[in-house]
Amino acid sequence: MNDTSKRRDFLKLGMAGLATAGVIGAAASVDVQKAAAQAAPDSLLRTVLERGKLIVGTGSTNAPWHFENDAGELVGMDITMGHILAKGLFDDPTKVEFVMQDPAQRIPNVTTNKVDITIQFMTMTAQRSQLINFSRPYYVEGVALLTLPSAENKTFDKLLAGGSATRISILQNVDAEQNVHLVLPQSQVMQIDTQANVLQALESKRVDAAAVDLSTVRWLASRNPDKYFDAGKSWFSMLYGAALRQGDPDWLAFVNTAFATAMFGHETALYDAAFKDYFGLEPPARHPGFPVI
Repeated sequence: MNDTSKRRDFLKLGMAGLATAGVIGAAASVDVQKAAAQAAPDSLLRTVLERGKLIVGTGSTNAPWHFENDAGELVGMDITMGHILAKGLFDDPTKVEFVMQDPAQRIPNVTTNKVDITIQFMTMTAQRSQLINFSRPYYVEGVALLTLPSAENKTFDKLLAGGSATRISILQNVDAEQNVHLVLPQSQVMQIDTQANVLQALESKRVDAAAVDLSTVRWLASRNPDKYFDAGKSWFSMLYGAALRQGDPDWLAFVNTAFATAMFGHETALYDAAFKDYFGLEPPARHPGFPVI
């Protein structure tokens, strides 16, 4: 057989593979019992599959991450990530139970097996990773500046040009002033006791901008454009990841695969819709070829 004939046969085989891809994909959707049998006997992956639902620890009072909508339904970006895992497990995003927990219980409830996973806007740190495993990040949080749409100095450039006359409110903590001065070195920093009061200081014009989470800026500015404005500056990146118990590589590998597929692969519908809804932005375009994940 000459080289041309070999190449022709190879191309025929390739096209046949493409034509049967759907059939192969369907065959790969094994039933729960068969899937569970592939996991290690002590893996939570096997337990969850055999139970028939996923149990997620989360909250209910922090938009846009986890909160109740006007219909009383639990929604938010964290909640969507739970639905993504349920879809990957059972091909049904509704097969998930959300357990409300205090932020202080995010790690203990994982390590004591009260929940299968915590998805609750949890910042990844080396110290926390000594107690639990983190999934791959599903959002990069940061500090950002919220201003008033009617203000003359509503953009970051104007705030920076204001120098020592620029006033910024921020939630009180030991690094608050230092964090603001990273980008607005001459500004006056007003540390305030609650996030609600940080925003109230802006609304009453006692400050020119409020330094809050980037996700909060995007949520408020997209939902209330007549009331809030995104000044266009974010910094101090923090990774949000889900928390899982240690010592279970099968469970961790599944969660990471489900998240990666939903964020960068061929099943992005749930993640994309949530990203647009809660942050008011279109997700970045994914381009086949060199991986950027």
